[in-house]
Amino acid sequence: MEENRITHLTGLIVIGGSAGSLDVILRVLPLLKTTMQVPVIIVLHRKISEENILTELLTAKTNLPVKEVEDGDVLVGGTIYIAPADYHLLLEKQGGLSLDASEKINYSRPSIDVTFESAAEAFGKKLTAIILSGANADGSAGMKIVKQHGGICLAQNPATASAAYMPQYAINHVAVDSILNADEIAAYINAQ
Repeated sequence: MEENRITHLTGLIVIGGSAGSLDVILRVLPLLKTTMQVPVIIVLHRKISEENILTELLTAKTNLPVKEVEDGDVLVGGTIYIAPADYHLLLEKQGGLSLDASEKINYSRPSIDVTFESAAEAFGKKLTAIILSGANADGSAGMKIVKQHGGICLAQNPATASAAYMPQYAINHVAVDSILNADEIAAYINAQ
């Protein structure tokens, strides 16, 4: 008899970003403790050609395992998951991950909204959604769903973002719980 895997995870962090967000992620990853218990999913707007380069780049910045998501993967605590280019990333209630090639949302695939929404439905109050630098509104609609399910929403301080539109839009349209810089984001993740 298979148990519900989510009950074994203390939480889930999903980070979404676009233009300029990679710089923040590269500052956060080296600060994460290797004893971290929660899985972290990173959803970035990027081109297909950047797929392997991104995983290698992030792996070089942390001692935590970094994995590009494959359809059917199951979340493991203390692992950094990267949403692959050109697929929406969905979470299932049993902690499974699935990929979807349906239409772009907010001109993007992967869409941050899609992942935030499915993570909210699967994880509820165990979810933290973090929005970083970017030049469109992707992520804000998903954050509203996260809040409806009792999750926590954080935004990068727009003053520290290369492209302030995405975090500022979230701040203006969602009751975000905190506005943080890169060091504070790392400290928050380490406290989970």
